[in-house]
Amino acid sequence: MSDDGEKDNGADEQGSSRPESAASRRARRRPAEGKGTPGGKSGEGSVKGKGAGTSPAGRKDGGSPPATKRDRGEPRQPLPKRIVRYLRESVAELRKVIWPTRKQMVTYTIVVIVFVIFMVSLVALLDWGFGKAMFALFG
Repeated sequence: MSDDGEKDNGADEQGSSRPESAASRRARRRPAEGKGTPGGKSGEGSVKGKGAGTSPAGRKDGGSPPATKRDRGEPRQPLPKRIVRYLRESVAELRKVIWPTRKQMVTYTIVVIVFVIFMVSLVALLDWGFGKAMFALFG
């Protein structure tokens, strides 16, 4: 590949033509979508580096970011439907979880309790030791 930006990010060693940033992906996709200006402003030259020639919004042509569903005029679903969808998706995610067995839970609980007791003892011992040292130094 002739683009120095892609060489720097290791794309050639891995054999992929993956761009190094979201801005370069947009710049590469932009001419294919036909959104370039007649003067070729959005497609001129190659991407020189990360964020080179981009506006604060991250767009090379200085335009606004792509429209969301709401911006395109699609109506927002009513609240009850959104709540039902959220609950349905939550249950689906919880089914993917690998739940620990009872034996594993007992083991994990014992480990946590022992660790907490150890840390409390360590902090109490250090507090007592530093307290004795301070009283010895400053009376």
